[in-house]
Amino acid sequence: MALTIALSLAAHASVSFAKEAAPNYAFAVIGSTLQSSADEALTQRLLEAIGRDPDVSFVVYDGNLKSGKEACRDSLFETRHTLLDTSKPALVFIPGQHDWTDCGTAEAGGYDPVERLDQLRQTLFADASSMGQNPIPLARESEVSRFRPYRENVRWMVGETVFVGLNVPGPNNHFLYAGGRNGEFEDRVIANAFWLDHAAEYAKRRGARAIVVLVQGDFDPERYERPERFAWLRFGHRSKRDGFMEFKRSLVKLAETFRGPVVVIHQDDDRSHTGFMIDQPLRNDKGDLVTNLTRIAFAPRSPQNQWVQVEVDLAKRPPFRVTVRDVPKSLPLPAAPALPNTAPPVPPSMPPVPDSSPASELPPILPEPASSGTGASGLN
Repeated sequence: MALTIALSLAAHASVSFAKEAAPNYAFAVIGSTLQSSADEALTQRLLEAIGRDPDVSFVVYDGNLKSGKEACRDSLFETRHTLLDTSKPALVFIPGQHDWTDCGTAEAGGYDPVERLDQLRQTLFADASSMGQNPIPLARESEVSRFRPYRENVRWMVGETVFVGLNVPGPNNHFLYAGGRNGEFEDRVIANAFWLDHAAEYAKRRGARAIVVLVQGDFDPERYERPERFAWLRFGHRSKRDGFMEFKRSLVKLAETFRGPVVVIHQDDDRSHTGFMIDQPLRNDKGDLVTNLTRIAFAPRSPQNQWVQVEVDLAKRPPFRVTVRDVPKSLPLPAAPALPNTAPPVPPSMPPVPDSSPASELPPILPEPASSGTGASGLN
């Protein structure tokens, strides 16, 4: 069954896009494939299957290197990091709910979630490039002096599409109801808004024709409220606080500023559909539909044996084609041990990622914000 969402470029003809068509390529999106140590070999086989497709330029692991029941130990993250590095294509990891926000629970080890996030920043996000055997350069928000801690927020460009990865975890963006200043949440909201503003400016300067934003959390775009930005500081109604409210407003601003197609990809909390869902659910403060923003919510029935593949050809209509791919049944599991401790072999060569922009190409810094299915689907 196919789902098609119209996202017409003709309505935005005043935008100056690059004249030459972007090269054709594809990327893969996976997430939450590692729920226990038993899933490590299956995930490695999944990455091997993806790497066999010569059209896949990179992979995005969109959150949750572990389950909520596994302890957030350094050694576990080291093991999973090593596993992701076996990916033949470049792999970009985006942190999710189980990777840090749930680490404070007893079954996850009773860690301080903010301390665990800082540890991930120093380890999994330490490099200037992506993971994988053929890494690509990434621009990290930490290159901006005010936002130096936010190494997990990244940007890269392939062809004429700008990609943005943000730390926006489920289930409610780590909004806490305890009294006092909700410091981690408030600071990250400002950092995320700035990085989206920066991406819009970068896309316009580079003549990009589309922006793709990737987050782990299901931000419930159908729910769009219009209270004050920091209304949670007032008493009352705390149980109804939407932790994604600022993020959704930032997406609306991004779509209004850039005007070209904006695609937001995230994990879906509801796995009742077949693999993924495509819609246009976001509205602005006036209640009008944001017609150039499309959401892809992915939830493969078998995350360890399926991936979502997005084929990109901006010269076609639709320019984005979404499918669910299966690991070939004939592909064996990797021999034990799945993750040897010996030095990794020399990486096999891969075709270069088309027009992948280096991380050093940052445009002039924008003003800082105030501190206060199994079938294929197309996206036009």
